[in-house]
Amino acid sequence: MRFADLEAVTVDGFGTLVELESPVVPLVQALSDRSVDRSPSDVERAFAAEAAHYRLHAHEGRDAETLAGLRRDCVAVFLRDLAAPVEPDEFVDAFLTALVFRPAPGAAAALAAMRSRGLKLAVVSNWDCSLPERLEKLGLHEQFDAVVTSAEAGAPKPDPRAFRLALERLGARATRAMHVGDEEADERGAVAAGMHFAPAPLSAAVEGLS
Repeated sequence: MRFADLEAVTVDGFGTLVELESPVVPLVQALSDRSVDRSPSDVERAFAAEAAHYRLHAHEGRDAETLAGLRRDCVAVFLRDLAAPVEPDEFVDAFLTALVFRPAPGAAAALAAMRSRGLKLAVVSNWDCSLPERLEKLGLHEQFDAVVTSAEAGAPKPDPRAFRLALERLGARATRAMHVGDEEADERGAVAAGMHFAPAPLSAAVEGLS
């Protein structure tokens, strides 16, 4: 593919556009503050269990009410894995504070390069409805013409609905659009929507268009 062959690019969220700093240390401290002592390895295991639960249910966080329920359920999974005698509602804020995201290496420069070539850009991500706010805090939201989550589309990738919704909002044809992602679900969903696909990292995908 070349820049001239495209009019739009969609980008996966976690693992492609943004990455998560390790939450283990702040979570160990948050538990200790509540007189619950657990090892970093135990907290890492519990966080992996929570992350697996979130991946299956992220699309259920459609609005403020359902998002609060999703977060409470995810924290309950984390605490249950640790057998921690803490109420999920009481720990949600501490858990969220420990989740610190940052742009993936080279992502900002890659987005700027694509925008300079006149490409329309959108995020298509398996995420709850809080993603636009998250991107705003990272200074990334303004780089995109649309942000589409699985919560808004009603189904997670590889279901093609989120891709189709993004294309509709961009006013772009699938045959002249490419999705960049880091998982099989990204490729399967993009292909099902009639789009091209390039594997992450975003910087390498852009270099491949030059």
